[in-house]
Amino acid sequence: MPVLLTVIAVIVLVGLFAAYAFNKLRRLDIGAQEALGGIDVQLTRRADLIPNLVNTVKGYAQHEKGVFEEVTRARTAVKAAANDGTVAEKSAASAQLDKAIVDVLAVAEAYPDLKASTNFLELQKELSDTENKISFARQYYNDAVASLNNIVKTIPWLLFTGMAGVQAREFYNAPDGQETAPSVTF
Repeated sequence: MPVLLTVIAVIVLVGLFAAYAFNKLRRLDIGAQEALGGIDVQLTRRADLIPNLVNTVKGYAQHEKGVFEEVTRARTAVKAAANDGTVAEKSAASAQLDKAIVDVLAVAEAYPDLKASTNFLELQKELSDTENKISFARQYYNDAVASLNNIVKTIPWLLFTGMAGVQAREFYNAPDGQETAPSVTF
């Protein structure tokens, strides 16, 4: 009888630990998903600011059609990546939009009246603020992924990853040459 009670107690303890491990792994995975969503929100916000910036610059630079077309392509890529892209696709789309922003700002530099425009200055400020938020969101995501990956790759949690449907995630790495946000000041 005492052996049976001991076996039952061990089974109950293992079951409780399995439930705890499952829940911990799922919470960390959900935290990483949420953090990735934060990057998407900020990238979308930046993509939504771009048309205002482009329209402000267009009034001064009608002949720069190629730059504006590239911005449109980059915005479309960011929105598509935000909806269902991988971390690498999101990073590549972000890099494409970064380049397009730099190109628009380079066009704007040729127009002193534009650089002094209140609308343009306010858009620059919003864009700079968004770049800071994107950097923070990327760091938050990488921190969440580091926490998840540390648990997922260690025993005893490793034994429960299959049951919880959780696996290690990839970090958000900026593409080569994109370690810093584009400059938005003149």
